[in-house]
This record gives sequence, structure tokens and C-alpha cells, in this order.
Amino acid sequence: MSYWFRNDNRLPQGRLAVASYIIVGMIGVLLLGFWKLQVIDADKYTSMAERNRVREIPVIAPRGRMLDRDGRVLVDNRPAFSVLLLREDPTLVEKYLPGIADGLGLSIEDLRDQLGNTKSLPKFQPIIIKPEASPADIAFIESHRSDIPVLEMISVSRRRYLPNGFLAHAVGYVGEVSEQQIEASNGKLRMGDFAGKFGLERQYNDILMGTDGKRRVIVNSIGKEMGRLSTQEAVPGKQIQLTIDYDLQQMAEQSLGPRPGAVVALDPRTGEVLAMVSHPSMDPNDFAVRISADEWKNLNEDRQKPMLNRAIQAQLAPGSVFKIVTATAMLEDKVPPESFTTFCPGYATFYGRQFKCWVYGKSSHGVVGLHKAILESCDIFFYNVGMRLGIDRLSYYGSKLGIGHKTGIDLPSEEQGLMPSAEWAERVFHRKWYAGETISVSTGQGAVTTTPLQLARTIGGIAMGGVFKQPHLLKDAPNVGEERFALSEPTVEKITDAMYGVVNEEGGTARSIRLPGIEVSGKSGTAQVIGYATRERVGKKKQFEDNAWFVGYAPRRNPEIVVSVLVQESGKHGGEAAGPVVRDVIKAYYDKKNKKTQGQFTTENQGDAPKKAPAPVAAIAPRAALKPEDDSTHASSTEEQP
Repeated sequence: MSYWFRNDNRLPQGRLAVASYIIVGMIGVLLLGFWKLQVIDADKYTSMAERNRVREIPVIAPRGRMLDRDGRVLVDNRPAFSVLLLREDPTLVEKYLPGIADGLGLSIEDLRDQLGNTKSLPKFQPIIIKPEASPADIAFIESHRSDIPVLEMISVSRRRYLPNGFLAHAVGYVGEVSEQQIEASNGKLRMGDFAGKFGLERQYNDILMGTDGKRRVIVNSIGKEMGRLSTQEAVPGKQIQLTIDYDLQQMAEQSLGPRPGAVVALDPRTGEVLAMVSHPSMDPNDFAVRISADEWKNLNEDRQKPMLNRAIQAQLAPGSVFKIVTATAMLEDKVPPESFTTFCPGYATFYGRQFKCWVYGKSSHGVVGLHKAILESCDIFFYNVGMRLGIDRLSYYGSKLGIGHKTGIDLPSEEQGLMPSAEWAERVFHRKWYAGETISVSTGQGAVTTTPLQLARTIGGIAMGGVFKQPHLLKDAPNVGEERFALSEPTVEKITDAMYGVVNEEGGTARSIRLPGIEVSGKSGTAQVIGYATRERVGKKKQFEDNAWFVGYAPRRNPEIVVSVLVQESGKHGGEAAGPVVRDVIKAYYDKKNKKTQGQFTTENQGDAPKKAPAPVAAIAPRAALKPEDDSTHASSTEEQP
């Protein structure tokens, strides 16, 4: 009996010991779990708890404005609302998705695509499903806050551009950021953010973009806002002042009208771009929210090419404007000598091929020297000069004077054009340069191409004595580049006198644009899109009409303004189609300058009279509808017309 009793006493003790160990172990695990919950993962669960009652709503920073050189607003912002989808609970999102699509007028497939594209984002980060909420959308969200708690609205600023594509290619536009931009932003950009995509909006995006803030609110179990906590204010982007003169820009836009082409006005003394026009153009306001895929496709497939900034991207044969480069090379190299003359019967034969002058079949230029050749744009004279100089010297001077090189303007996607050479022919076509090709290049045809901005810088730099400033659109831009190519004083004098004669002397190809009291100078050019033989074969078609050029400046020496105008497929001569646009812009410049001078004189005589604030930007009348035109990339023949 004692044995069993002894075992009975021991058995409970052993069992109690095991049970005690188990209990202690369980308590230890619980304590460890509590310690992990309350110490190690405290921040995590506090954050989760906070998100159940506290919601963070982004406060979008407005972009900086763009002002013209006189402080007038060119690009501004307007208030709007965007619709957010809260993705913290995927089950709720899926439940309410059909109702959201129906209430906001969205496709449920598009909503699912947006959700699929944002799977990699944290679930607590909301996404924008409708950038621009209509009044009906706002009413729907407000009336269904308790029914659909996964919707929220935020106040945003949308870009507001001047209407009808005014200055569109220069200022550019904003658009929703791509995945590549998000990855490259180091966390600064989120899905649904807007950033600069084109033009100055893209070039100075980091300056114009601000820093977003956030607003913390207390919500109940159904997501209704019950109170507000702290708010981190957004930091607006910085505004920038441009070199653009609104008055000159407006004149250039109106003077070019609906015709396809470009206008560039700049101050060659500083490189400041005073006006930049490219027609036809898109409307940047279409991009300010979210452009549809169909609209984007139509813009890119449009034969008018409204997305092309012709001022810096249209690479076209400069026609007879290039004769100024040929003439400069002749005077600097003295090949042929300055006294060289030739007889122009309207045609000439070089290397077994007949080349025509623009007067062929109508008249002849007779005996021609350099001055008369520039005035009357005699092709035969410059054919002879080009043959004697050779492609190496022509290429050398063309390149040094800026042809075939980017100007360095502060805009993305500038094209460089082409100054052909023997080395270029060997490198690209693996053949030698044919001497007959030099004849075409000497008058700005053949393989030579340039942009309107590049041509403005070249002609302005020659008139400045070989000083070529880097064009720029940002006022007071730092580190503005400058290139110098030494030109002798006699060369500059003879070239500028001849360009003055083009406008102001009898026989000049642009006498119709002269202005009393203003030394308007310049050079016209008419560049063919296809050769006459080809044109006769395919017939006369609008897309094969000649391109008209005129580059003018004032005054005759050390110009204050140079204006380059391209009118594509105009069917008219450079002086006739493009010259009047140059005249209008230069006249507007001097009218404003004289008005300012008179106003300053009056103010000085009035002592401390109060100054007036700048006038607001006037309403811009809509331009006529633009006709479809093809954008040719180079011309192929050698004929100039006045």
C-alpha cells in the first residue's frame, strides 16, 4: 500500500512540474508576443491603427507661372478637383468599382487597368482615377460619401495657357508622368502626377514644380471625415520670366496667320528670343488634364504635323538666304576676288549640266558683281563663286557661321540641320563628293538644310561682325554662351550694305517691305521642294510648292532685332510671302521702343508722377482653321525668285 501511495504522491508532482513548465513557457511566449507587439512592432501597428481613424490626403503644389519680359502672365493655373480612389481595402474597392464607374462616367475596364498599373504602389497610397472632376462628379461623390467610402476629392491646380495655340511650341505642355519619369525622380513623382513634357515646361520642370503637402483628417468607420489634424502646406513652384515680348509674339502670330511655317525674332546682342511662332500648332490646354489616346493619335498622324516646332525642328533648304554665307566666304578668302563679275543670261553650264537662274525665260541679270548679285539674288553669280571656292571652303565657312550646328537654345529636341562636305559624303554615302553638288550648295539648295532659328542666329551674327550669342528664352539666364568667328570689317561692311540694298535699293528683291526711318536689311530665299523636272512629271500639287524664306534685321549695323520667317509651300517668292511678316514684327518692335522712349521722356518731365502697372494680356482672336500641309525636309533644285 505504501508503494502505491508513494507513487500516487510522486505522479501528481511530476505532472504538476510538467504542467508548470508548459504554463511558464506559454506565459513566456505571450510575454514575448506582447513585447514584440508593444516594443518591436509598435510603430507598425500604431501606424495601422492611425490609418483606421486618420487619413492622409495629398495637397498638390501649383506649378510656377510663366511671365513675358514685361511681367505679363503667359502661363497660369486654374483651380480644379481630382477624384482619388482609396485602395487600403482591396475587397471594398472591388465591391464599389461598378458603382464608381457608373457614377463618374468611366469605363470599368479602364478603372481595372489603372488598378493593375498601380499594384506595385503601397495600398495606403491613393491614386487619381479622374484628374478633372465635373460638377456632376462632385455632386455624386458628396451624395455617396457614406455609400462609397473609397472615393475622395482633392483640390488641384491645372495649367491654363493662352488660347488658340498662342506660343504653344515654346511654352510646351504638361502631361501625366510616365513610369520612366517616376523611376528617375527618386520618389518625388507619384502615379497620377503631372510634369513638363514639351517645351519650356519640360526644360524648366524642376523649377516650375513645387513640393506637395498633405492634409491629415480623422474619419469614422465608413470613411466620413469627423475632424482635422495637422496640415503640411504645399510649396508652390517658382515662376519664371521669359525673354518673350507678348506684343511682338502677337504680331508674329497674326502676321503669319494660318499658313504653315515659323517666325523667330531675337536680339543678336544678347541672344534673347523675343518671339517664336510655329504654325500649325496644337492647343496645350488639351494636355492640361489628360489627353485621350484617340486625340494623341490624331495629333501624331495629322499631315499638318502640329506637334512639330518648326522654329527649331524644321530642317529645310535655306535657298538664297545661304548666299550670304557664300558671299562671306568669297570676301574672306578673296576667291574669286572682290572685283569678280560674270554675265547672267539666265542660265549657265557647269560640269556638263545646265543650271538656271530664277529669271530664266523672263529676263537676264546682265553683268553682275557681288553687290548686285545679292540685291537681285543672281544664281549664276553664286554658281561661279561656289565652283571657285569648292565644297571644302564653303563647308568651312558655313559651319563656322552656324549652319549645321545646334544653337544651344534652352528648349528640348532642337535639330541641327546639315552643312554638307566631302567628308560627310564619304561617311554617310561611302562615295566621293561630286563637284556639281557644290553648285547647288552655293545657293542654299542640295543637301544643305537649316532651321529658322539657326538662320536667324547666322545672319544676325554676321551683321554683328562675327559674334554669335546663344539664343535663350529664360530672362537673365546664367552662363549664356557666345561664339566668335573673326570677320574683317570690310567684309561685314560690304555684306550689310548689300542686305540693306535688298530692301532699300532699286532692284532689291524685297523693296516692298521697306519702312521709313528704319534701316531694315535682309535677304530673301525661295527653296524648291522638288526639282522642276520632277514637278513637271507629277504635276503641280500644293505639297510641292516652293518654301519662302526671309531673314531681316534692323538697323543696318549692330542690329537690335533679327527676324527669320519661313512660309512653307507658299507658292510665292521669299520677299513676297515671308518678307511682310518680317516687316510687321520689326515695325512692332520700333513702335513699342519709340512709345517707351516717349513715355520715359514724359515721365522724366513730370517728376515723380506715379507709374502705371503693366496692362493685362489682351484677348487673342482665334485664328482661322489651318489647312493640311506636308512638312518637307529638304529641297532639291537651285532656283531663286525675288
